[in-house]
Amino acid sequence: IAPILPLVNHELVKVLASRKVTTLALDAIPRTTVAQMMDVLSSQATCAGYYAVVMAAGALPRFFPMLITAAGTIAPATLLVLGAGVAGLSAIGAGKRLGARVEAFDVRKVAKEQVESLGAKFVEVEGGEDAQTAGGYAKEVSDDYKKRQAAELAKHGAKADAIVCTALIPGKRAPVLIAEDIVKSMKPGSVIVDLAAEQGGNCELSEAGKTVVKHGVTIIGAADLPSHVAVHASQMWSRNMEKLLLHVSKDGAFVLDPEKDEIVRGCMITRGGEIVHEATKSSMGASKAKAEPAEGSAS
Repeated sequence: IAPILPLVNHELVKVLASRKVTTLALDAIPRTTVAQMMDVLSSQATCAGYYAVVMAAGALPRFFPMLITAAGTIAPATLLVLGAGVAGLSAIGAGKRLGARVEAFDVRKVAKEQVESLGAKFVEVEGGEDAQTAGGYAKEVSDDYKKRQAAELAKHGAKADAIVCTALIPGKRAPVLIAEDIVKSMKPGSVIVDLAAEQGGNCELSEAGKTVVKHGVTIIGAADLPSHVAVHASQMWSRNMEKLLLHVSKDGAFVLDPEKDEIVRGCMITRGGEIVHEATKSSMGASKAKAEPAEGSAS
């Protein structure tokens, strides 16, 4: 039981199957009402989204909130959040609490109501597509939509003091939403925090795990942000694990029945020497995948 990222870690999946390991991927737990308390991706994304805004505020050479001072009124910073999943919504909430003017973009139409419920402005693309999958994740959009999306984000990106990037597509490279031209158009001293940096980055100039300055803009290729709020990240993780272990066990033994249990069916990747997860098999380009015996594995 661990985060596996099976849609991209194909070699690891093959090894686990070849050694007849029964694997439950924590990052493949289905997004259903019953499974919410087991969803480690959501809990850790909440931490990451919050801390991304803290990092942006720390790196930005200006205040986030509007202030009325003896030296005059200081306008609030503008924060643009790309992707309104769990991390994005957490970033929006943190930005609003710090007093920023917050805008957010997502390719899923359902995100508009969620964004506006937090007091942020939703950035809409004319003739927008609804790129939501049945599982609630985002999927890739058409080339025509990408062109209109790029034009709209260029307008809003140029006005932003800080951008937090959270957009991901499961099993694929993160979509590039902030091209170098947008970075060039931003005000000197602006900040980009890219939570998607480890999967290629939503910003074209992001470098995973590094902070760089390009065209006067500080670009933070954020990695492992939950560790910066370790107390609550660990607390949330342990609660997720407790609920999952209670769900898949009875009288001290594991009870794993993918036929009857949609949660087990959704996150079981390998069992009995086979790759049993349909999405993983599809991503590996096989309709039916069975691993070959690995060197040194038990027969």
